[in-house]
Amino acid sequence: MIPPLPAELVRDTIRRAFAEDVTGAGDTTSLAVIPPGATGTFEIRARENGVVCGMQAAVEAFCQAGPEISLDVMANDGDPAEPGETVLIAAGNVRDILFAERTALNFLGRMSGIATLTRRYVDAVVGTKAKIVHTRKTAPGLRAFEIQAVRAGGGAPHRYSLSDAVLIKDNHIAAAGSPAAAVRAARAHVGHMVRVSCEIDRLEDLSSVMKAGADVVLLDNFAPQDLEAAVVQAAGRVVLEASGGVTLDTVADIAATGVDIISVGALTHSAPNVDFGLDAV
Repeated sequence: MIPPLPAELVRDTIRRAFAEDVTGAGDTTSLAVIPPGATGTFEIRARENGVVCGMQAAVEAFCQAGPEISLDVMANDGDPAEPGETVLIAAGNVRDILFAERTALNFLGRMSGIATLTRRYVDAVVGTKAKIVHTRKTAPGLRAFEIQAVRAGGGAPHRYSLSDAVLIKDNHIAAAGSPAAAVRAARAHVGHMVRVSCEIDRLEDLSSVMKAGADVVLLDNFAPQDLEAAVVQAAGRVVLEASGGVTLDTVADIAATGVDIISVGALTHSAPNVDFGLDAV
């Protein structure tokens, strides 16, 4: 089981999500239609196959909406879910439960979608040494949640922020003059505890960036035969990461070349939601 997100982060994010829904008179529909003392029991059920993620955020939504709501959590992040399967039961004031409904479902649907897509990529490279990792192509303000979903789907962590490591990209190289020059500058700037990664788009640059002191070399949009050549040339001296245009149709062939890491922006920027619904019982 992956560790939970920091409680205060989740509380603050749910508060901000609720603030988008609460303006003026509040939930006008529930206030008009539902008696103030009405109580009921509701279940959140999966409506399609997927990997569950977002339970922590969903629980927090109901807790903030009504402290008296009773919750029965039926699934953990990373669990598979089938259509009709119940993942959470909420009982209590109906107005409070319906106030939390959309926020809870939004987090469950979005995070489960990322976890489900990640699991498909991870399954596609079984039998190779390649790890599937995320990128920073995440929704602003929700990176921690989306990376949590990647981990729930079996993916591995990459950089969380710009401060985690040096990652030299094409614009850094343009400013520095060459990939090797950028690596040497980075190596001189950071301490021995900070890893230095450099992106290259030509096999010819691999030797020079390794000699300059790169710990990781990101092979950008390399064809499979060039990835294989890079693996042979590197001979395990650096971590090799393949990136750029990776899809479910190509990831197995990329992994078969022997690279260590495959970074996939689509995990977070293109994952479809998994459909969950809240139904009265």
